Amino acid sequence: MSIISTRIDGLELRLATEADVPAILNFIQQLADYEKLADQVVATEQKLRETLFSGKAYAEVVLANYRGKDVGFALFFHNYSTFLAKPGIYLEDLFVEPACRGVGVGKALITYLAKLAVERDCGRLEWSVLDWNQPAIDFYQSLGAVMLHDWRINRVTGSTLSQMAELFPG
Repeated sequence: MSIISTRIDGLELRLATEADVPAILNFIQQLADYEKLADQVVATEQKLRETLFSGKAYAEVVLANYRGKDVGFALFFHNYSTFLAKPGIYLEDLFVEPACRGVGVGKALITYLAKLAVERDCGRLEWSVLDWNQPAIDFYQSLGAVMLHDWRINRVTGSTLSQMAELFPG
C-alpha cells in the first residue's frame, strides 16, 4: 500500500488533489522566480488540472503543510530504466518557501519520494539541479545523492520540437 499522507512534528506531507492546483501553481511561480526563470512559466491552473488530475495524469505532486500552511511541494513522475528493467521516479521540481528552509521540509519531501520509490519497486530516484545552486547541491549530497558529471541534459522545445517531429518519415 502506498503512503498517501504522513505527519511529522507539525509537518504534514500528502499527495495533492485537484483542489490544490492554485497552491501548486503558486509554488511553480515561486520556484521560477528563485531560479530566475519566471519568464518561462506558461503553466495555468487549467493546464495543471488537465495534466495532473485528468484521466491521463502525467505527474504527481506531494504537498508539504507546516503548522497549518502549505510551504512546499515536490512534483514527480515515473520514468523507466532499461538497464534495471524497473521504473524510477524523476523529481521534476522541489521547492520550499524561504521562511521554512532549514526546518526539515525539503528533507521530508525528498525522503517521502524515496520511500514511495521503494514502495513502488522503483530502481532509482533522480533529479537535476542547476549548477549555480550550491545550497541545493550541498543538501542533496548530504542525503547521499551522487552528481552524474558525465551526463548532460538534452532538450528540444517549441518550434524546434515541431521541426524535429517533421523529420519523421512517416
